[in-house]
Amino acid sequence: MSAWRQRAGSPFENEKRPATGSRGMVVTNHPLASAAGVEMLAAGGNAVDAAVAALFALTVVEPMMVGVLGGGFAHIRLPDGRQTILEGQGRCPAGVGPTTFTPDPAAAPGVLDAVGRLNSVGRASVATPGNLMAWCTMLSRHGSLSLADVVEPAIRHASRGFAATSYLADCVADTAADLALDPEISRVFMPGGQPLAAGTRVVNTAYADTLRQIVREGPGALYDGALGAIMADDMARHGAYLNRADLAQYRTNDLPVLRASYRGFEITGPPPPCAGPLHIGQMLKILEGFDLGAKGFGTADTVHLLAEVLKIAFADRAASTADPDFVPVPVEQLLSASYAAQRRAEIDPDRARDWSPGVLPNEGANTTHLTVADRDGRIVCATQTINSLFGARYMVPGTGMIPNNYLHVFNPRPGLANSLAPGKRVTSSMSPLIVLENGQPRFALGLPGGLRIFPSAMQAVLNLIDHRMSLQEALEAPRVWTQGYGLEIEPRVTDAVAATLQARGHAVQRVPNVGGGMCAIRFLETGEMEGAACWRADGTPIGISGGLARSGVRFLPEARRG
Repeated sequence: MSAWRQRAGSPFENEKRPATGSRGMVVTNHPLASAAGVEMLAAGGNAVDAAVAALFALTVVEPMMVGVLGGGFAHIRLPDGRQTILEGQGRCPAGVGPTTFTPDPAAAPGVLDAVGRLNSVGRASVATPGNLMAWCTMLSRHGSLSLADVVEPAIRHASRGFAATSYLADCVADTAADLALDPEISRVFMPGGQPLAAGTRVVNTAYADTLRQIVREGPGALYDGALGAIMADDMARHGAYLNRADLAQYRTNDLPVLRASYRGFEITGPPPPCAGPLHIGQMLKILEGFDLGAKGFGTADTVHLLAEVLKIAFADRAASTADPDFVPVPVEQLLSASYAAQRRAEIDPDRARDWSPGVLPNEGANTTHLTVADRDGRIVCATQTINSLFGARYMVPGTGMIPNNYLHVFNPRPGLANSLAPGKRVTSSMSPLIVLENGQPRFALGLPGGLRIFPSAMQAVLNLIDHRMSLQEALEAPRVWTQGYGLEIEPRVTDAVAATLQARGHAVQRVPNVGGGMCAIRFLETGEMEGAACWRADGTPIGISGGLARSGVRFLPEARRG
């Protein structure tokens, strides 16, 4: 019997409603992507088929967030209970090193900009992509449908078009100055030279043709085929770094699941180079020494503690968390009870403070997430990205593909844990979590949002476990965030709480939202699933119930009329 109990009543009004299903659940940040996943389940496919179909569809309908030229992590649970991580992160091209970019002296604290924005906009910012290989690998290992089956919805939406949401239109408007510099991307998203309006039909026939080529040739079309040649040759013409050898040498990785504990629950997710679950586990271990349920959700005392543990985690992350192939990451120390006790004792309950790393140095942010489950026990919790809005903000000529700008995630300064190095994997805040109790999945969740991902995911876990919220409430609840400078708070944090936090020394900043749209599934003891998405994106849960006719059902002929 689960120890988790949802408390009665709601502290605020939810904007969206959850979905329930007994045979499957798909939650993505676009209704057409969720529908693509459900289409696979309805056709007899499993959660992996549904996830891959939804991811390809998202490259069309949420192109500012995810693409085949991006990277990410897929956290997969199989019917027998085994969990595995498929890593498809971007890597530094061989021609990129610690001093490739010059740090921008005018950049704000914590910002990794280089002079001329060379590491954030344009071809020089592109890392070797992993998404296409990872999705095809996931499908071939664990799926039951063909690549042609799962890509078909994406081809349909790219060739026939789809209506732009206000969310997409706003993202285009926010990046219009950069998009206007590239004729290929502006042709699709800035018709007539102006940012597209909500409701505009978006058609990308070049990308539909690219997807058809991928169906015919598989991932080899990019990694050692014509698509990769087009991309690499375009890079060479512009003096950028990614070349054919970088693509040909790319490989995905199978990683062990990182496991942390909190009040009888097991929090599982990807290990480094994914930083999110590691630092979620670290923060939860510190917070386990406080009775957050008694302090209450959204109170000044609770938010103060959240801010302090966030600052601790970010200090340690900057010092020590990177690609473990290049930097030894102190995982055991960060998750240890003794280290948590040490840091917990240093928190002043009445005053904000600055934090230095507690571990020795060993020397991104727009994304998408989906959570999918089927009736056989498979769960796919996947976070994927091209990093910034519209990635490098251009299209590979003639292909409709938008590359990542993953090199902006690395520190352009040499000699640090997260400095650039040839072949180094991108360190990510992604947090595709599966939360277990007594070995059984209770929740699976994740979200986009760059550096705000893992703090937001942790707050959702606290909402569910300590504050006993419903799934919908846990996702929509107001969030806070800091990495040691300003303390960002969402609109529904009260003025009284904000004033108290300010008096304790926090530099409070009100923001429209912290992080992006969270997608989650709760697994009920009845065997049913509840799916939810929050107001911060176009997230849509779709559940499947019912089923096929009972065996042996027949229609009897009508009686002869006399």
